[in-house]
Amino acid sequence: MPHTAIVILNYNTRGFLQKFLPGVLAHSGDCEVIVADNRSPDDSVAFMKEFYPEVRLIETEENLGFASGYNEVLRQVEADYYILLNSDVEVTPDWTAPLLRLMESNPEVAACHPKILAYDDKSLFEYAGGAGGYIDRLGYPFCRGRLFDTLEKDEGQYDDTRRVFWATGACMMVRADIYHTCGGLDDSFFAHMEEIDFCWRIQLSGHKVYYCGESSVHHVGGGTLPKTSARKTYLNFRNGLAMLYKNCLPATIWWVIPCRILLDWVAAARFFLQGKPAFGQAIFRAHRDFVKMRGDLKIKRKNTLKQKPQRVERVIYPGSLLYDYFVKGKKRFSELNFLPENQK
Repeated sequence: MPHTAIVILNYNTRGFLQKFLPGVLAHSGDCEVIVADNRSPDDSVAFMKEFYPEVRLIETEENLGFASGYNEVLRQVEADYYILLNSDVEVTPDWTAPLLRLMESNPEVAACHPKILAYDDKSLFEYAGGAGGYIDRLGYPFCRGRLFDTLEKDEGQYDDTRRVFWATGACMMVRADIYHTCGGLDDSFFAHMEEIDFCWRIQLSGHKVYYCGESSVHHVGGGTLPKTSARKTYLNFRNGLAMLYKNCLPATIWWVIPCRILLDWVAAARFFLQGKPAFGQAIFRAHRDFVKMRGDLKIKRKNTLKQKPQRVERVIYPGSLLYDYFVKGKKRFSELNFLPENQK
């Protein structure tokens, strides 16, 4: 039986541990459960030591963020599979079994994730993952069940298992050896977009990412940085550009980056007009810091292209999500007329 380690990276979310960790321990079969504390200022560590002394606890020396935090912790975990699980996720009975069956039955699949439903309204798909993630040709992420902030109801329309572009970092199962050989999450991202970048690199190296509709979990979302945070806006815009620069093939990068920058300026102007200057300023800071990152990003891009990257266009939406959503009024995945590759 393969050894699977569920690793919960915690930062200042003692309340979520208290609420959701019992379910993880009860419903995860033979998986090892590990809590990694990212130098939380609350009493998370004391809580774990007092109430769950049997659970392995790994403590980092400082808050390393989501990406570096997981990289540091997973170097200390020996397993065949890792499940990266947010502390604000409620799992369901036997949720790990379908994920493991999928991975074991198809060696080409390097990572997968279950159906992600909202915790507060379990009839809705949740923002961070839905029923499998994609990007459009300009790098805007979306999910089956979620286009921008529009969430669909779960009516069984996405109970399938299929290839997708990205799996959510809120609940991702990944082969341990591939996690390390592909370089793990990008330390420079700190948080946000890092799982999409990672899944892109996985596929450029010749592997696949899947969604498994037989398993489901419920995600609270915004446990560390809420959607109303300008810091979140900054990270999303900076890391979105960094991801495109690292992974776009030479045939497309020359026009993708300028288009994204122009559209980002439009987004910034919109924030200023809405009376939200902190968010507009966050976008300009993101662009400034993206330029500062270019030296390191060039090295990473060169290393990616050295590996004769596999083309992944079959799971990238060829249209513009912005145009379809805001101009044509398409609010559901089924309206996009997008039939990505579905390999069984």
